Amino acid sequence: MAKDSRVIRNFCIIAHIDHGKSTLADRFIDKAKLVSTRGPLQQQMLDNMDIERERGITIKSQAVTIPYKAHDGQVYELNLVDTPGHVDFSYEVSRAISSCEGALLLIDAAQGVEAQTLANMYMAMELNLEIIPVINKIDLPSADIEACLHQIDHDLGLDTDLTAYVSAKTGQGIDELFETIVRHIPAPKGDTKAPLRALIFDSHYDAYRGVIIHFRVFDGVIKEGQEITFFSTDAEHIVEEVGIFQMGLVRTQHLNAGDVGYLIAGIKTISDIRVGDTITDTQRPCKSPLPGFKEVKPVVFSSIYPVDSNDYEELQEAIDRLKLNDASLIYEKDSSAALGFGFRCGFLGMLHLEVVQERIEREFGLSIVFTSPSVRYKVYMKDGEILEIDNPLSYPDPMHVDYAEEPYIQAEIITPATYVGNIINLCIEKRGVQTAMNYLDAKRVELIYEMPLAEVLFEFYDRLKSVSRGYASFDYHVIGYQTTDLVRLDILVNSEPVDALSQLVFKDNAPLRARQVCQSLKNEIPRQMFKIALQGAVGGTIIARETINAFRKDVTAKCYGGDISRKRKLLEKQKEGKKRMKMVGNVEIPQQAFLAVLKTTDSKN
Repeated sequence: MAKDSRVIRNFCIIAHIDHGKSTLADRFIDKAKLVSTRGPLQQQMLDNMDIERERGITIKSQAVTIPYKAHDGQVYELNLVDTPGHVDFSYEVSRAISSCEGALLLIDAAQGVEAQTLANMYMAMELNLEIIPVINKIDLPSADIEACLHQIDHDLGLDTDLTAYVSAKTGQGIDELFETIVRHIPAPKGDTKAPLRALIFDSHYDAYRGVIIHFRVFDGVIKEGQEITFFSTDAEHIVEEVGIFQMGLVRTQHLNAGDVGYLIAGIKTISDIRVGDTITDTQRPCKSPLPGFKEVKPVVFSSIYPVDSNDYEELQEAIDRLKLNDASLIYEKDSSAALGFGFRCGFLGMLHLEVVQERIEREFGLSIVFTSPSVRYKVYMKDGEILEIDNPLSYPDPMHVDYAEEPYIQAEIITPATYVGNIINLCIEKRGVQTAMNYLDAKRVELIYEMPLAEVLFEFYDRLKSVSRGYASFDYHVIGYQTTDLVRLDILVNSEPVDALSQLVFKDNAPLRARQVCQSLKNEIPRQMFKIALQGAVGGTIIARETINAFRKDVTAKCYGGDISRKRKLLEKQKEGKKRMKMVGNVEIPQQAFLAVLKTTDSKN
């Protein structure tokens, strides 16, 4: 029997990083008694990965169906979609939001409205969602509810009468929030009799059952045994199982317009599923797909190599397994004279890169080296050809290059007025150009900058937090490409270039970066019996140098007394021997030297 869509409420929780989304989701689940109360309760119940728990972040969006008996006696079905908060995963946020009718906009009572609070609210407004402001952490001694209400009214332009006050940690105000959701978030409007139209907002991989698709039905009905088609790939599949999410998968055999749930159709690889894609009935397809679908494109590129070259097969298997759970990870085979065989990978951002690195090391027990992260540059050749380059080794001869372009972002920073000077200096150092400066109130300023994405990759977020004592918040989106003065920096050890240490850098930053790398290598490479020159070069020009001095045996020790010419003759003979040794000597660069260099260039840029 088809359930009445009027009792369904589809909503998501959106907020800036660390404002308590996952904790609030935990309280909803507690109240609905979806988890056994025997034994200790686990925090962040919708976060499945260890890394998510340790860092207190959400990487994969999750969904759960919560039954709730309202004060009017009616049992409602609340479909909660928990979303990631980090800027790297903004596409995940957008597709989760688009599967809902309402959003809880969570605001930390101690911190107020921040950069991603605004960005997420605008995204929800574009999709015409009903937005309920929720002030969280009201139990904190530093909570300033009056200031938050002023910001909700003044900065966000939302109705303060709708505001809910909760403490996700203690559970205070959760019952009232349930009632607000039921009263103010509209029921889904879909037509059960129309052709099937459903939106994929996530997927995950199960080793036994293949890909499990998370989706929301907008029109029509989906049931087991039905033949379905994916709009973007035209792939056809038979539905084997459908159901809803409740701390596990609960089979229901069919889902109607307005429902959120999962389906299994024997799909073997997660890359066959495009998030944001539309599902329809093969026999009775809908006329047009749901709007908003786009291919997720990586913005940060780095190569992964195993520390022990014998682990190459294991690394390949590890990346293949990760790819099963992460469709946004792209990779291809790569090789380096210094590091051997590895993989060139594309990531959504630096957090995504760190998560992949931690998962490979932790889940598969492999020791790996990441080369210096790079963005994708467009290189325009004099013969009219346009190259897209993310690997320094692919950079063509500068003689044939007309000009190059690099990706730019629009960065939005909200900060207390006290730290404006520090932040402006940091942005200028990172080649930022200010486009706007808005005083939100007497104490807070919004700064908008256009700056190169490459400058944000290296510790920009940490530097921003340190110069603002943790009070500034940051959000960005890519806005296109602009012309840049790009050069390839090569590092030479004993006059031999080391390909794994090559980097594409802005010309004016090259001398500083070259000095950092050479100093780092000098501290890590062991001394030899001959002098080793460490050099940074752009083309044929040496722009930085460090020297590792040789071990020196005292050949004149036996010549006590006597003529100085005899001593000089012995020293000249030793000098000739060292010169010969240097010509045939091969300098082994230890693995920790690569790690030290990559860490140094990241942290000091």
